[in-house]
Amino acid sequence: MLPSSVTRPLILLTNDDGYLALGLRALRDELARFADVVICAPESEQSATSHTLSIHRPLHLRRTSDGVFAVDGTPADCVYVALHAEGRVLPRAPDVVVSGLNHGPNLGADVFYSGTVGGAREGALRGILALAASAAAEADHGAAAGFAAEIVGQLLEHRARGVPRLMNLNIPGGAGPWRLRSTVLGARLYEEKVTFQVDPRGREHLWIGGATPEHALVSGSDTEAFDAGDASLTPLLLDLTAGMDARVASSFVAEFSAARPPG
Repeated sequence: MLPSSVTRPLILLTNDDGYLALGLRALRDELARFADVVICAPESEQSATSHTLSIHRPLHLRRTSDGVFAVDGTPADCVYVALHAEGRVLPRAPDVVVSGLNHGPNLGADVFYSGTVGGAREGALRGILALAASAAAEADHGAAAGFAAEIVGQLLEHRARGVPRLMNLNIPGGAGPWRLRSTVLGARLYEEKVTFQVDPRGREHLWIGGATPEHALVSGSDTEAFDAGDASLTPLLLDLTAGMDARVASSFVAEFSAARPPG
């Protein structure tokens, strides 16, 4: 583990593309300009693993270099291990958990499937400020990493005044500069299909998911910003209770309970 400086923030950095990913390394270099950074990231790609925790098999933690650790698990595993490894990974509690820089955007309903978001959410559930950061494949990842690091720095400066605990950043293609919009989740529509194939030994296998997604028009959304060439910052909830449906659910429970025989 790296020596900790009490005068600099401590950032735990993870991702879902693996600890060798270029986006992760670029973001580490930019964050290191103003913070101590410890990487704890998957050994291999863990895209679309959402918030999976590997509780039914043993995990292995490996130190690959100073301040860089790899876990043969998911991004959420990596954050959990780093936070609870009793000083083996982190010298103290981090000021922020950053997950990224993901190779490709995480827009709209992607946040439910994204390993990038899952890693950030694991930190947020532990009461730590967390940011999931993604950039289009066509983006200049050096410039995108610098932009994401600038946002992290500003979030750290503003946290005393109050900032959302969990946020999702998406950066479109190009090399910037990008305008940043405050957004809601948009509608990212994938072709829903199952493709069956036969392998060279005659065994059937299948692939789920379709081709490049399309974006429905949702005003003020992350997909709208992305299509316009703007970056988006979307606050995400940790409490998934559907507030607007609470009255309907309460009414249903009351009617259900009243219809049941006593005892």
